[in-house]
Amino acid sequence: MGNRGMEELIPLVNKLQDAFSSIGQSCHLDLPQIAVVGGQSAGKSSVLENFVGRDFLPRGSGIVTRRPLILQLIFSKTEYAEFLHCKSKKFTDFDEVRQEIEAETDRATGTNKGISPVPINLRVYSPHVLNLTLIDLPGITKVPVGDQPQDIEYQIKDMILQFISRESSLILAVTPANMDLANSDALKMAKEVDPQGLRTIGVITKLDLMDEGTDARDILENKLLPLRRGYIGVVNRSQKDIDGKKDIRAALAAERKFFLSHPAYRHMADRMGTPHLQKVLNQQLTNHIRETLPSLRSKLQSQLLSLEKEVEEYKNFRPDDPTRKTKALLQMVQQFGVDFEKRIEGSGDQVDTLELSGGARINRIFHERFPFELVKMEFDEKDLRREISYAIKNIHGVRTGLFTPDLAFEAIVKKQVVKLKEPCLKCVDLVIQELINTVRQCTSKLGSYPRLREETERIVTTYIREREGKTKDQILLLIDIELSYINTNHEDFIGFANAQQRSTQMNKKRAIPNQGSFLPFARKSV
Repeated sequence: MGNRGMEELIPLVNKLQDAFSSIGQSCHLDLPQIAVVGGQSAGKSSVLENFVGRDFLPRGSGIVTRRPLILQLIFSKTEYAEFLHCKSKKFTDFDEVRQEIEAETDRATGTNKGISPVPINLRVYSPHVLNLTLIDLPGITKVPVGDQPQDIEYQIKDMILQFISRESSLILAVTPANMDLANSDALKMAKEVDPQGLRTIGVITKLDLMDEGTDARDILENKLLPLRRGYIGVVNRSQKDIDGKKDIRAALAAERKFFLSHPAYRHMADRMGTPHLQKVLNQQLTNHIRETLPSLRSKLQSQLLSLEKEVEEYKNFRPDDPTRKTKALLQMVQQFGVDFEKRIEGSGDQVDTLELSGGARINRIFHERFPFELVKMEFDEKDLRREISYAIKNIHGVRTGLFTPDLAFEAIVKKQVVKLKEPCLKCVDLVIQELINTVRQCTSKLGSYPRLREETERIVTTYIREREGKTKDQILLLIDIELSYINTNHEDFIGFANAQQRSTQMNKKRAIPNQGSFLPFARKSV
């Protein structure tokens, strides 16, 4: 069938791309496009300039492309360029185009090598181009320069992956021939998102710079690392040619001569070079749009219906309608409840990586802070021995006792159990404080409505304080219950028989009863 009748597909997709860019919204339709990927100095800029036949892209050392450039090539009888951000101005001098790209890049990223994922839209009309849309992405870098953050490599990779991960994107992987293909950053990233090589088109640059006696024939014949769409070789201008303002048309003629005269490439010369690459990309993008058009139209219709339904809801909207205000109020209060529950349960949408908060901090209070407070209770063995001695003697009175009286035992144990009150109440205070902090964090979303936020905090905090009083009463009651009855029949109680048995098991290394000896049966006395 060929591409006849499909010429308008690429301009149509361009219009959709411009529409989303002009309203400042990202395109959720995954429009078909070609993303150009490659390492720094791989020759991406030269390939794109050869398509246009003009020098118009910024050049220099280090990272030059610092924002994605959506380059829309449109066949026209006249030659000029225009930017989406200044659509009223037509650029006929392509040196001005370069200056505008640099200025627009600096406006978003600063002047010291920063990067930004916000694209620049450039449309070039020319009689020397075929309809084509490409996205020139920043070159993959390893070492930060200037004011770049230390993780610049990962930022660039994340940005590139945003574009090439979409199933609707074709990937133009640019690799210089004078480096090992197995070390190609572009092919490595393409393989991550397109492991079968179905969406990747390989471009091999700098074929004229290979060492004598070597060639890229196996690569270009798609034998070394096969791709479904194959590889195309190109020869760009050298830096000397660029500095000397060598005409691109003369460079294309030299490229053609190189392939026809090279013994390793002359048999495939008709399938090599920039003009062939441009023709192939035009055909592949058009075919790709045609293949993805049904699903694209389906998604567009689905979004259109959704928007129409939303518009219908707002047709009769009245800002002063009290029912809408009540509904909005209820939704915000319900959202506050959901957020509070998520922070306690640990399933929130934003996880704090700097410190513990919410349920995690409460968990730590129970399992680390509270046990620590128990262990930290002051205890002097000499004083305890003295207290035990005095208690036994005072209970016997004028008589010399034969056995330890129960009353003396209970007096000592109860004195130790009472010491549990302070750490228990302190634990409650810590938990209450964390709950109140969580309430404040959850009400931050109500910042647009200060009175609602203040009232919500007041009501919830008051309720928490009420529960605090009841909780402390319950804890004190529980300790009073433990004090009221000492259960010496409990299995954890170390009586005479158990003491004898434990003495044997511990090789007669039984320690004198201390605070820990009294706590088990006191804890489970009822």
